[in-house]
Formats: sequence, structure tokens, C-alpha cells
Amino acid sequence: MTELVELRLPTGDVLRGDFRAGSDRTVVYVHGFGSHRRGEKALALAKECGCRGWTFAAFDFRGHGTSSGRISDLTTSRLLEDLAAIHDFLAARGCPRIGLIGSSMGGFAAAWYAVRHPEPVTGCVLLAPAFRFLERRVTELTQGEFDEWRRTGVRQLQSEWVDVEIGYGLVEERAAFDPAELARRWQTPVLIYHGLADNVVPIADCLAFVDATMCPEVELRLLKSGDHRLTAFKEEIVGEVCRFFERLPG
Repeated sequence: MTELVELRLPTGDVLRGDFRAGSDRTVVYVHGFGSHRRGEKALALAKECGCRGWTFAAFDFRGHGTSSGRISDLTTSRLLEDLAAIHDFLAARGCPRIGLIGSSMGGFAAAWYAVRHPEPVTGCVLLAPAFRFLERRVTELTQGEFDEWRRTGVRQLQSEWVDVEIGYGLVEERAAFDPAELARRWQTPVLIYHGLADNVVPIADCLAFVDATMCPEVELRLLKSGDHRLTAFKEEIVGEVCRFFERLPG
């Protein structure tokens, strides 16, 4: 039975999510920018975990889905605070060790959470992870556009999937979340999927991470026709996700 959960944060904001108790094997889905906890990949993963009797959780970040807060207040620190609150909830339910599967920005957030909390994170699966999520918000702009963002504090971000306002605070933290440091500190078993037809996150970002990290338990799988969302491959991916976690200590 899936339980609808509300987690009240010290700020007064509320995270809303789905939780289904199972065995001591726990998988947490971490959604991407402008997305939510009930996307196609999340639902496929929930079903696969359910078939195996595993505990599964998926929550909306603040400013996303049905959680409170504004997306314009998004920062990496806030993403990690949200993941910490979710982890605390799971630990209180008897699930202190977790496997993380993150998509795009969710992959970026899951990776940084694993680096900063390596003991309880048994492994990660990252789908088109946006390792340079913060850097690209800057490098895609002209100097004039960047100066205007800094002056006004907000910038409109548009794509085929989102049309939202993001705050300058998002990129103020970029020095604290350097992709090179992430690779240097990485020590968690990880399976990465990336589509060669991804026009949002370049495959070069994943290749750079894999090349730079010294961790031996890193596997990168490339899907030639895969786009950024990888939903066409969701059934294949979730099956491999569960087989990956089965090989790891619970």
C-alpha cells in the first residue's frame, strides 16, 4: 500500500511524496528540474520495486510537483536539505540505507548527496546526470545576460519542457559544487545511463566524470537513440536498476 507523506521542514515548507514499505532494500527516486515524483520513469521503477517487495520512495523537491515553495528559490543546498529530510524520514521508518536513482538535475543532486553521505548510500543509478547543472546556467549566457541576471536576481528559463523563473542564488553556489571535486571524492558504486541523442546534457559531461574518478565501481551505458528523458527505455532501465541494486549489500 502506497502512503502519501508530508514532511514539514524547519522553514515551514512541506515536502510531499509517496512511500511504500517493503523489505530492508530501499530505493529512492530523485526527479529532474521542472519535473515531479510521478513521471514515467518513477512509476515504472515503483512498479518494479513493488514486484520485488522492496521499499520505495519518491518525493517532490520544493517548488516542484505538489511540494510547497518556489522554484525561483532553488539552490543546490536546498536540494540536499530536501534529500536529507527524506533520508531522515526513511531512517525513522527503519530504512537507514538507501539506493538513489536520479534523473538529470536529480542525478546531480543524488550524486552530491552520495559524496557527502557515503555510508548510508549503497549505490546510485544516474540517468543523464547534469553534473555541470550549475556551470551550464552560466556558460550558456552572454556576459550581458549574466550581468542582467545578477542585477535583477531572476532569469526566465525556457525549454520544450519548462518555462520557469530561476533565481540568481542558484549559481552563487557553483564554486562549492565543482564537478571535478565530485569526481575526485566519488566512492559509491554507480551505474550511469546516457542517450547519444541527448540535446540537453552533453555526453561529454558523463565521459569526463567517468575518466576523472578513481572509483573502480563505475559503469556507463550509452543508448544510441536515447534522448534526454530516456522514457522510451524506461522498462529496460528499471529492470537493470533493480539488478544493479541486487548485487550490492542492502
